[in-house]
Amino acid sequence: MPNFVASYNCLGVINLIYQRIRDLREDLDLNQQVLADYLHINRRTYSGYEIGARTIPPEILIEIAKFHNTSIDFLLGLTNVKEPYSRLKK
Repeated sequence: MPNFVASYNCLGVINLIYQRIRDLREDLDLNQQVLADYLHINRRTYSGYEIGARTIPPEILIEIAKFHNTSIDFLLGLTNVKEPYSRLKK
């Protein structure tokens, strides 16, 4: 059985998330309070997300992706494609 060793730098991914959410907000010339209000959280909590002092809960990450019309994969650095995935047609 082969050994699998992932070269996964968790800190790098985490820093990428924080940088991307900040960049997306700044691209729209919004302040942190706008996002905090949208997410129904305190501005200091949101600020903690952007600087990496707080872990972003999955439900907040989903809402940030929705707000910016992007995918969570983009926020996580799994893709550099900013556009969200299209919905699957039935």
